[in-house]
Amino acid sequence: MTINNKIRLGIIGSGNIGNVHMNIFSQLMDDVEIVALTDLNYPLAQKCAAKHDIPTVYKTNDELILDPNIDAIVIGVPNQWHAPLAVQALHAGKHVLLEKPMAINAQAAREIVKAQRETGKVLMIPHQMRWDWLPLQVKQQIDNGSIGSIYNAKVGWFRRKGIPGWGTWFTDHQQSGGGPLIDIGVHMLDLAFFFLGDAKPVSVFGSTYAEFGPKKRGIGTWGTPDWNGSYNVEDLATALIKLDNGSTLSLEVSWAVHMDTDSNHFIHLMGSEGGASIIGNKGKLLTETFERATEVDLVTPEKDEGGRIRLSRHFVECIREGKQPDTSVMTGFTNNLILDAIYESSRTGHEVILDWNI
Repeated sequence: MTINNKIRLGIIGSGNIGNVHMNIFSQLMDDVEIVALTDLNYPLAQKCAAKHDIPTVYKTNDELILDPNIDAIVIGVPNQWHAPLAVQALHAGKHVLLEKPMAINAQAAREIVKAQRETGKVLMIPHQMRWDWLPLQVKQQIDNGSIGSIYNAKVGWFRRKGIPGWGTWFTDHQQSGGGPLIDIGVHMLDLAFFFLGDAKPVSVFGSTYAEFGPKKRGIGTWGTPDWNGSYNVEDLATALIKLDNGSTLSLEVSWAVHMDTDSNHFIHLMGSEGGASIIGNKGKLLTETFERATEVDLVTPEKDEGGRIRLSRHFVECIREGKQPDTSVMTGFTNNLILDAIYESSRTGHEVILDWNI
């Protein structure tokens, strides 16, 4: 790191998520300096660099990754490029903040795990939802024993009409790896295992469906459609995941569906001593006292700085202290392993036993 002890950051990707990271890290300028940016759309990268006062714009990923003055790299590009860029960056001696999903599939995720182990560099997946105040409060109650042993969890996210960027990389399986399962389902898996702790998934049974996208229905507001493109991913997925401690996790996600839904994500945790429910930005703890069902609403803390600030600061701390991130390379691998198994189960109609070999 440089004399002023700031972490010098390079960002690959000037699209929506790249701009989110630029905005967040610009609020941590005592610790971080964004020094370089690149994007396949070079004029877009130049425009973003001017907006965020980033001094260097590279025309290629290689130039940015090989810059010896860069300590860490944020990768915010389509899913198919996650593994190649992360592996290259790790072997170039960079720490990596890699957008979810970690990889396009489990095979590519294995390559990232190997590279991280070989280099010892920090690799973190920025699952911002687990850093929001509400999951943090629930996690605190789990850790202090208020909920007891969680034996069943139900998580999901039904978007009523939310297919993103129809015809772009979002809906092209070769570039994205899948639809809502790999896009928003991965967030719900991460949240679930944040709460479930050390429980290890062992088997998966799942199904996927595409009833909206092929008909150009269920279109959302994220991204700009390309009506000359294609749609060959699912728009709904459902799965049951069994864990090594006997507990179960059910997952349901959609980009578009005909149902009465507020389009908010949901988490329901069922424990031996109590439970917790999160729906959107509202949550409650549930238990039984004096033989009566009781519940307590969770309240937003005053002056909450936000989940993305917390996760970005955690990335900085991991680099400075040489520690593993909470959303480490193995959490990313776990998610990819489950996602692959759901797609495989849907294709074959059978339960899939997870293969943990790296």
